[in-house]
Amino acid sequence: MRKYLFGTGLLTAITGGVTLLRGLREHEPFTWRTALAWASWAISLALAVGAIVDTRRAARGGLIAHDSPVHGREQKLLKRRVEGRR
Repeated sequence: MRKYLFGTGLLTAITGGVTLLRGLREHEPFTWRTALAWASWAISLALAVGAIVDTRRAARGGLIAHDSPVHGREQKLLKRRVEGRR
């Protein structure tokens, strides 16, 4: 579970969210640029969580979509998981 929680994608999304939250404390008006920044952060977070889900599913032998970043490495991830149990 540690390798999923401390992945670079998730850490980057969390760091970006913290930066956006700090920007809210500055008492500046909420503009369309701020809205786009929050939308971008939400998309980044969704992609990071999706990659984690796909990696976990592939390591357990499940099917993943063809547009996933781990597509084509399913057998390698499954082999690592099986070898780790021994």
